[in-house]
Amino acid sequence: MKVLFDQNAPRPLSRFLVKHVVARAAELGWEELANADLIGVAETQGFEVLVTADRNLRHQQNLTNRKLAIVVLPWGQWFKVRPHLTEVVRAVDAATPGSYTEIHRVQTAKE
Repeated sequence: MKVLFDQNAPRPLSRFLVKHVVARAAELGWEELANADLIGVAETQGFEVLVTADRNLRHQQNLTNRKLAIVVLPWGQWFKVRPHLTEVVRAVDAATPGSYTEIHRVQTAKE
């Protein structure tokens, strides 16, 4: 699948999504786009999954009838996402058009 990382998704995560082609919004010049615009552009450019740490996205945007699957990370920092790596990879691998998956926060020893 074609996966887009929002600007708040930790870069090292992409190394573990080996079944997918990953691009970062910043690499595409989309870092300034508001969420609604980013989702729309991503869909028109053939992205199938958006990975973000924006936990308010579901409440800020109308996600009805979207083709883009959304996977929401528990945090945007790599050291906090890393303990959830298996769950994140599983969520991206299982994403279907229009699905919304939120990885739940679990306290880590560094908090």
